[in-house]
Amino acid sequence: MRVDRLELEGFRNYERQAVAFDPQCNVIWGENAQGKTNLLEAIAYLSCGRSPRTRTDRELIGFAKDSARLSAQVFAREREFQIQADLMRGRRRRLWVNQVPAKTAAALSEVYNTVLFRPEDLFLIREGAAVRRRFIDHALCQLRPRYAAALAAYNRAQEQKTRILRDAEERPSLLETLPEFNDQMVRYGAVVVHYRFQFVQRLDEYAAIHHRECSGGREELTIQYQTVSSVEDPSADLPALAEALKKHMEDHQAAERSSRLCLSGPHKDDLLVKIDGREAKQYSSQGQTRTAALALKLAEREIYRNVSGEYPVLLLDDVLSELDPKRQDFVLNRIAEGQVFITCCEEDRLTSLLGGQVFHVEHGAIH
Repeated sequence: MRVDRLELEGFRNYERQAVAFDPQCNVIWGENAQGKTNLLEAIAYLSCGRSPRTRTDRELIGFAKDSARLSAQVFAREREFQIQADLMRGRRRRLWVNQVPAKTAAALSEVYNTVLFRPEDLFLIREGAAVRRRFIDHALCQLRPRYAAALAAYNRAQEQKTRILRDAEERPSLLETLPEFNDQMVRYGAVVVHYRFQFVQRLDEYAAIHHRECSGGREELTIQYQTVSSVEDPSADLPALAEALKKHMEDHQAAERSSRLCLSGPHKDDLLVKIDGREAKQYSSQGQTRTAALALKLAEREIYRNVSGEYPVLLLDDVLSELDPKRQDFVLNRIAEGQVFITCCEEDRLTSLLGGQVFHVEHGAIH
């Protein structure tokens, strides 16, 4: 998979820009707040219809602009594609693949995929569960369109249930509608659990290999999927998962109404990461947790390759500057295959090490 050309108009701080990329390595350098991250954000957005930095499309439209356009020429699955996204204030966006309107963002993910690695991802192990869920969700929404649809439906049902619980004290009749949203959360939640468990199994397999290599064989990394306690076997079929989720929800019904919060469901899921049998979040050093985070992101890339047969486009957003030389070399030695974009603040040794093409970004313009 590779992005051959990108055109931006009214996107973030890019007034109008067109740029052709190297099929292997692209080093993008410049001072902070010049547009390096915005460039990677555009590439990521066109791969899945979602920004890794914001939840609303209107934030992607440039200041004092009414609309933005993103367009890319992509080569993937032995074919050429033209992908376009039109973003407009106050109106629904429009997505296109080869000039054919796309009904959902899943159509973009079926063309090409991206793996984005940012400095904050180095804290993936020590952050709260929500950060690790987003990590899983971002990957699975690109890999499995059915998962993306189920997750969106689950989130809608959860938001509606939360409103009902919040407002029921003043309007008790709202509680009569709870069973409908409980049923939706159970049905779609079973699909979410099913795909998350499968993904974490592969993640555990590949991350263990990368971590072992980076630690010189001295440490063993394991990753376990944690969901609601009533799901004893997350590999069970969907009806069994739905039944287990339903039981957990029924057991917590009184607590939910008392707290006016959704306390039951896969929106509480987490990853349990251990190094040599000890929980990494509590007991591992900063260096160990950074190595574990590296292993997870590189494992994510391997999962994409195994599913699609091609490496995804890898986006390294100023992450190498946060690593010591040993871990920098570890990453650089494993990204030779596939297209990669690397941002940095200075045109440094990356150019001589990796070759490819070098771009300078300044004031929203690429040179």
